[in-house]
Formats: sequence, structure tokens, C-alpha cells
Amino acid sequence: MTVQQTLLTLPMTPTQYWWRAMRWPLAVFLLAATLLAFTNLDEFVARTLFFDTPHMRWVGGGNWWINEVIHTGGRWAIRGIIVATLGLWIATFRADSLLKYRRPAAYFVISMVLTVGAVGLLKQFTNVDCPWDLQAFGGQFPYVHLFAHRPAGLRIARCFPAAHASSGYALMTLYFVGLAFGRRWARIGLIVGVVAGLLFGLAQQSRGAHFVSHDLWSAMFAWCIPLSVYCFGFRCSLLQSKRVAYRSDIVAVPAGRT
Repeated sequence: MTVQQTLLTLPMTPTQYWWRAMRWPLAVFLLAATLLAFTNLDEFVARTLFFDTPHMRWVGGGNWWINEVIHTGGRWAIRGIIVATLGLWIATFRADSLLKYRRPAAYFVISMVLTVGAVGLLKQFTNVDCPWDLQAFGGQFPYVHLFAHRPAGLRIARCFPAAHASSGYALMTLYFVGLAFGRRWARIGLIVGVVAGLLFGLAQQSRGAHFVSHDLWSAMFAWCIPLSVYCFGFRCSLLQSKRVAYRSDIVAVPAGRT
């Protein structure tokens, strides 16, 4: 097979693809994040949907399904999926029949770990309270807007962005994995990630663990990180191929396909 048969010219570079996939989510995010940061919408949503004011308690605080199944079970499910995919990647070195899954498996594990890890790391530095810690919801501390100056003397808070929601939204990585196998699989992967993120996020909001804005930022990280890994780490291709050359404006085509 010649180089010309093995390589296909892309209609756009990885950078162009990154911007095309990023621009609309970024626009929506900036609008929503600004609104939430400079209004009391976070508090309003929490009080209206998730807080039982007469009894001063969170509606999901004592719910077994929310605490044990969605929160604890969901956390272990995500870990299990990552470990299983890592096992698949290792297996591709032992079975030629699994070779086509090597790059998708590697991409999935890298993107998931980076997304969840980045959000978890940010929580250590952002100094933002959980709703259940705030005076308005029976806690001890005053509400401080997301980017407002935090009064001196308050203890260090570690509740932003939303880590559990990020692990669900991180499954949007499946959108880019799906692209290697067809648009239909990509759409299914995107739906799985969005639904998982919403489920995890709303469950945590009902417990008083996070505000809407916390989940919004997590969702944005969970789109940006896998997209960036896909474009700049894997050059927009998760397919195994017999590549003999590469330029920034071309992508490999699987051997046997022209």
C-alpha cells in the first residue's frame, strides 16, 4: 500500500476541529457561568428544588438511592469502567483480534483520568463552600459569590468544581471513542455522558453538596479535556493503521480502507 493510499487529507487541522467542537459549548458556558456567578440563581435553584425549608433539610440527604446507589455506587462504577478499559488496552497486546481497540481504550482511560483528576485537584485550591455549609441552609458560613472576595478568617473550603458530576460528564469521552466506529455510536456516547453527568450532579445538588454552577464548570472541563486530548494527543484519529508518514494536515486511514 502506498503512502497516498494510506493517508487521507483532512478538511481541517486538529486545531480547527478543536475550535469547531468547542465554540458553541464555550459560548453557552460563558453565558450561563456569568449569570450564575453574579446573581443569586444558585441559591434560588437550591432552595426551590432541593431544600426543605420548613424542616431545614436537604431532600436527598437521607435518601438511600441517592446516597448509596448514585453517589457511592456511581463512584465505584466509574472506577470500574476505567479499570476494565485499562484491562482491555493491556489485552490488545496479547490478542491481535483486539488490536483495533488499543487506541480507543488508551484514549478513554487517559481522558477519564485527566478529567476526574483535574477537577479533583482544582477543588483543593478554589476555596468555595458546599451549600450544606452555608448559613442560609443551616450551616455556619456566609454565602460568597463564586468570584467575589472571600472574607478573611473563613476556613479553607473545597467544594468547587463538582467532582462526582465530573466523573459522570467525563463519559462524554465516549463521543470521541464512538467517532472511530460511526456517527451513531458517537451520538450514543454523548448521550450517555450527558445523562450520567446530570444524574450524578442532580443527586449531589439534592444532598446539598453542590450548586448548579459547580456542575456547570465540571461539565465544561469534562468536554474540554477529552476534546483536547482527542485533537492534540491523538490527532483526531483513534483508528489503528499502517502509517508510514504523518503531517499535521493528514490523518491515518485503517489498513485496507481507501
